Parts: sequence; C-alpha cells; structure tokens
Amino acid sequence: MIVGLGNPGDRYARTRHNVGFEVASELIDRWQLGKPKKRYAGLFADGRTMPGGPRVAVLLPQTFMNDAGRSAGPARGALGVALDRIVVVHDEIDLPFGEVRTRLGGGLAGHNGLKSLKQELGGADFHRVRVGVGRPDSTDPDIVAGYVLGRFAEPAAAVRELVERAADATERLVSSPPQP
Repeated sequence: MIVGLGNPGDRYARTRHNVGFEVASELIDRWQLGKPKKRYAGLFADGRTMPGGPRVAVLLPQTFMNDAGRSAGPARGALGVALDRIVVVHDEIDLPFGEVRTRLGGGLAGHNGLKSLKQELGGADFHRVRVGVGRPDSTDPDIVAGYVLGRFAEPAAAVRELVERAADATERLVSSPPQP
C-alpha cells in the first residue's frame, strides 16, 4: 500500500507539502489504476502495476497531513497490509530540492504526518520515500510552515522531474522491496 501525503483542496495543490500526492497521482496514472474512489477517508485506487505485476493500493488521505493516520490506519486494517509493506511518500525539508531517498523506519523529524501514521499504523517501521523540497533559511516554525505550504519556486520542469524520480523510487520499492 502506497500512501502519498498531502493536504486536500486547491489551496494546497502544487505546494511542497503536497509532493506526496503528486507522486501517488503519477503512479496511479502510470499503472492505469483508474480514477480514485472515496474510501478510507481518502482517495483510493488499486490494481496491478502491469499485467501479472504486483497488486498495489494507492491512498491519498483527505484528512489533512497531520491526521493522515486516520485514513491510512483503517485502509491498512481493511486490506490486511503488513507494516513493512506500506510505502509512505512525503516531503522532506532536510533534503535539498531534487534529492530522493528511501528507507525503512527511522525517526519522524518533527513531521506531523509521519507522527500520525506511526500512531494509527501501530509503528514507524514502514518504508518511506523522502522527497527533498529544501529548507528555508530560518528555523522559525511559522516561516518553515509557510515554506512547505508554499508553491515551488523551482521551474515546473524540475518539479516534474523530481516527481517522476520519486515515482521511480516508489516503483522500485514495490517491485522488489529491500529485505530488513
């Protein structure tokens, strides 16, 4: 199960904080999963990555980022997905813009969406695709919040390339997840 993190609504579309939604939407299109349906307090699509490929479920929680677990927890329970078979795609201010890293588990780095997921999924040992959006030149929480909730200043082509590379990284995890 892939969980793309973001906030619902046009106000947050194309912002740094919604890059997880962008990547999840790219995968839904890439795998031709069809139009997502409203399920599990989110937008949900499922199917196979290709004929004979692995089954996947893609969830875009519509609960707002800080409450993403309220969507992902029930989806995990209904689908019977093991914690280490969940891939969360999210923005990461501690990575420079354009960098994509994957890992299993780890700290939450103050990311409220990850905190909610840990609580509702029963642990933090899920896979992560960390999408670098860069960091403002301040540690002031209001400035950081404004930065991640702001639109990308980088060229649209660079943002598109970032989304595609993060989708590629997610696809690799789904196709051959690393062994713990």
